[in-house]
Amino acid sequence: MTNSNAPSKHLFSKFSFAMGNFGHAAFYGALSNYFIVYVTSVMFVGVSSRIADKLIGLITGLIVLIRILEIFINPLLGNIVDNTHSRWGKFKPWILSGTIISSVLLIALFAGLFGLIKVNWILYAIVFVIVFVVMDIFYSFSDVSYWGMVPALSEDSAERGVYTSLGTFTGAIGWNGLTIIVVPVVTYFTYLTTSKHEQGAPGWFAFAVIISLLAIVCATLVTIGTHEKDNLLRRSAQQKTTIKDVISALAHNDQLLWTCLAYFMYSLANTITTGVLYYFFKFVLGKPGTYWIVGMAAMIISFCTSPLYPVLNRFIPRKWLYTLGMVCMMIAYLIFIFFHDNLTLLVIGLVLYYFTFAQLVSILTMTDSIEYGQLKNGERNEAVILSIRPLIDNLTGAFSNGLVGYIAIAAGMTGAATAADMTAKNIATFNSPAFYIPFALSILSLVIFLTKVKLSEKAHAEIVDELTLKLAAGQSNLTDDQPTNSKPASTKVFAPVDGNLIPMDQVKVNGQPFPGTGFAIRPSDGHIYAPFDGRIVFTFSSKHLIGLVSDQGLEAIIHIGIDTVNLNGQGFVSHYSDGQTIQAGDLLMDFDRELINQNHYDDTVIMFFTKPQQLLPLASINERPINHGDLIEQVQNK
Repeated sequence: MTNSNAPSKHLFSKFSFAMGNFGHAAFYGALSNYFIVYVTSVMFVGVSSRIADKLIGLITGLIVLIRILEIFINPLLGNIVDNTHSRWGKFKPWILSGTIISSVLLIALFAGLFGLIKVNWILYAIVFVIVFVVMDIFYSFSDVSYWGMVPALSEDSAERGVYTSLGTFTGAIGWNGLTIIVVPVVTYFTYLTTSKHEQGAPGWFAFAVIISLLAIVCATLVTIGTHEKDNLLRRSAQQKTTIKDVISALAHNDQLLWTCLAYFMYSLANTITTGVLYYFFKFVLGKPGTYWIVGMAAMIISFCTSPLYPVLNRFIPRKWLYTLGMVCMMIAYLIFIFFHDNLTLLVIGLVLYYFTFAQLVSILTMTDSIEYGQLKNGERNEAVILSIRPLIDNLTGAFSNGLVGYIAIAAGMTGAATAADMTAKNIATFNSPAFYIPFALSILSLVIFLTKVKLSEKAHAEIVDELTLKLAAGQSNLTDDQPTNSKPASTKVFAPVDGNLIPMDQVKVNGQPFPGTGFAIRPSDGHIYAPFDGRIVFTFSSKHLIGLVSDQGLEAIIHIGIDTVNLNGQGFVSHYSDGQTIQAGDLLMDFDRELINQNHYDDTVIMFFTKPQQLLPLASINERPINHGDLIEQVQNK
């Protein structure tokens, strides 16, 4: 009997997970962007400027230090989460408890620790350090658990992509939505308390309460609406990444290193400018009430760029999309510096500023560097490489927070200061680190990417082809597994697809016969099935190549089509996850033969064995029609 409620449960699970990041991103935005604004503008009103500047310096310095230490702390927190065993699973307890504790402490911070500064500023400083550190640790617990939960929600990689996309989408709403509501909310609640139309301490406290309650409600929804799956796949496929792993991956992968450096320059410029735009509207333009325009522009453009990117990338290489985005960003900086008095031009500048594909291009290039590193160093550091981009964001966020605090103090934008108090010198002091330095960083980012990053789509396709040929020729292995006994083992290999069986040497690559030991099938449909009992070792990001190992230790590759790596995964739908145990006949992959043929590629499916020197000679392949599940060969180890 089928479960009629299953589709609705899946939809509610996706909705619940997505809402989790809505509150999560709003909380992080309040902490990373607007807490500094609160600290520099109203927290120390009534305190002598000498003590206030010391405490602002202490707070901004502490935030920088904590963000840097997160690089070392987060793997430890992840290890604690991994070792959690409860009736609610390993992630939900930390998502909910981490959010509740960090939210309560955020409220205390936005309350100025309830007037402790007026009792004893030294005691205030000590308590602040303790509260902030504890709050940041529990926020990190929630953050690590939330994104770490994705593999526990589904074994299907396509469905995982849906969860991730939905979380990213709602996160953009939560993050950019703050920019729209922060001034109206803070002003309104300040007015209710003081009858003054300004952004005062009561308004900031109310803002923190609202965002904290939102975060708790959304975290509760995640714990109620999602279901962690406990299975062998999860237990066997978890990986832990250390700082040593990250450093090793950077040191031995020059294309990853250059991409990371270019992205670091972009991210630092972006986080600095995003952090000071509130000050820009309040103190330079004297229009804090129009600050919502920033959030609206960011939200609209972020909704457009993600779906637009894959469409444009079909016709425009990544390198030029990166260039387009960075040039738009540079033009925006020129508008911010020279034409900010014109509101129309300023809006255009904001649109151009957020219209950048730098993050998307960088993530995809870093992903491609996995195969580059594998070809160059013989190692495939997937988890390490994919953890570097968040690490860079943490670093640039740390530097940005410190610089924003410095800018506020150096430009006199603290305490009860207003736009009327700003002199030409104050504005010049503000513009240099807020716009001139980020403008220079954006230029450096583009120069580095254009001159040093050679890992284009075409180069990646060539790397994948070279890796495939090395595997086929037996020059590299899928695993480091060693035989556990000396007895010969045999594996029954069944046809993975319907079609016409042919010898592998009939398949041509660059005019030469495909090397190695195995067979090929010219398919009559687009379904790939498991050829034996075993497990999935890995899948290339383009999905056209699947690495498997049988229960008897036979290593094999299923290679779907020739030059199909250039499709970048289009037309391929996988029904498994790397590390998954499989049985002969399990459906592994659907592929679009029509799309392959429309792009003038060969759809021949090749299966070859990566350790031919360890195998007894195979029987010759006679060309004939075949169905998936038909026995092709009983492959015998020596």
